[in-house]
Amino acid sequence: MVTKQPQSFSVIAGTRELASLISLIEAADRVALDTEADSLHSYREKLCLLQISVPHAVILSEVEGSRGTAPEVMRRDSSTSLSLGMTGSQCVDFIVDPLAGIDLEPLRRALEPKEIVLHGADYDLRMLRRGLNLVAHKIFDTTIAARLLGIREFSLVALVKRYFGLELPKGSQKANWAKRPLPARMAEYAVNDVRYLLPLAEKLEADLDRYERRDWLRQSCERAIEQAAVARIRNEDELWRVRGSGALRGRAAAVLRALWQWREREAEMVDRPPFHILQNEKLVNAALSFDSGSVPDYKHFSHRRRQAFREAARSALQAPESVWPVLRRRSGTRPTAETVRRTEELRRRRDRSAEELGLEPSFIAPRGTLEAIAADGVRGGSLLVPWQRQLLGV
Repeated sequence: MVTKQPQSFSVIAGTRELASLISLIEAADRVALDTEADSLHSYREKLCLLQISVPHAVILSEVEGSRGTAPEVMRRDSSTSLSLGMTGSQCVDFIVDPLAGIDLEPLRRALEPKEIVLHGADYDLRMLRRGLNLVAHKIFDTTIAARLLGIREFSLVALVKRYFGLELPKGSQKANWAKRPLPARMAEYAVNDVRYLLPLAEKLEADLDRYERRDWLRQSCERAIEQAAVARIRNEDELWRVRGSGALRGRAAAVLRALWQWREREAEMVDRPPFHILQNEKLVNAALSFDSGSVPDYKHFSHRRRQAFREAARSALQAPESVWPVLRRRSGTRPTAETVRRTEELRRRRDRSAEELGLEPSFIAPRGTLEAIAADGVRGGSLLVPWQRQLLGV
C-alpha cells in the first residue's frame, strides 16, 4: 500500500540554525546523510547540498531537556515538529546549504565520530572529504547491507518500496544543485534521498541479524571507508584518450590530444564541464577532419573560441612526429595453465557459496579478483574482506 509521504524539512543556511542542528547531531548515536554536487554544471564539482536526518527521539529529548523549549531550528520551522508528531515519523530531516557562506567546520567535527548511514557510500564519502574535509570513522551503507541479504534490486527507490510500500517520485539526474534559490521541487527530491535511510537501516539490520551477517556488513563498510580515502589518480597522458580515440593513430592522435587540452582550458575558463564545450564524439571527429585536411566548425562557438580551436589543431598538425602520442600496448602476460586452473577452482567455490547463501557471485568476488588471487594468493588480503576470503577458502 502506498501511503502519503511527510513533506516537512528545515533548510540550514545560517549560523544559529546550524548550531541547533549540531546539538541534535551530538545527541544522536547515528545520523543519515546524503550529498548533492554540481558535476554536470561546473568544471570542478563542488558540494552544493548536505541532506541530514536525525532520529525523532533526539528531537523529543532535546525539547524535554530544554524544559519544553524546542531548539532554534525547530522553533524557526514549527511545521516540521508538528508534522512529525502527527505522522509518527522516525526521523526529522534537514538540508544544509554549503553555498550559504557559513562555517561548516563545527558540523564536520560533530559528524565525524558518528555512525553515518549512507546509500552507495563511495561517492558521498569522497564528496564529504573534498567538500567538508570529513573522514567518516563508521558508516552503514544500505546498498551493501541489501546486497548482503541477496536483494537484487538495491536502488534506494527499490528498497523504499520493498520495506515501506512507498513510491519515491523520480527526480532529474541533471539538476543543477548550485542553483539558488533552490526550487522547492528540487529540495523535496534531495530530502527523499535521506528521509528513509535511518528506518531502512534498522530494518536491514534486523534482517542481517537473522542471517548472522551483521559482522559482514561491518567488514565491508570499513573497506568502503578505506577505498574512498584513496585518491583516484590517472596518468596525465591517458586523460585525453576518450572513447573512440583508440582508432586514431599518429598525427590524428596528436590533434586529438591538442583539442582535448584546448577543451580543458576552455571549460576551466567558463567553469563548465568539458562536454558543454564539445562532446567527446565530436572531439574525435574533429581530430579526424583536421588530419584529413578539412576544417570542422560548430555554430555554438564564439569567434574567440573558434580561433583558439583552430589554432590548437594547427599547432598539432605542424608538430614533428617525435612528439606524436605513442600507441598504447596492452600490458600483462598470458596466464599460465596453473593460474587458469586455480581461477576456475575459485570460481566454482564462489558460485557454490553464492547459491547456498542467495548472494550474487560477483558480490562475493568479481572475475578479475579471482584471476588476481589465482596468480598471486597473497593479494587476497588486499582485495577481499574476511567474510569473502572465508567463502573462497583463501
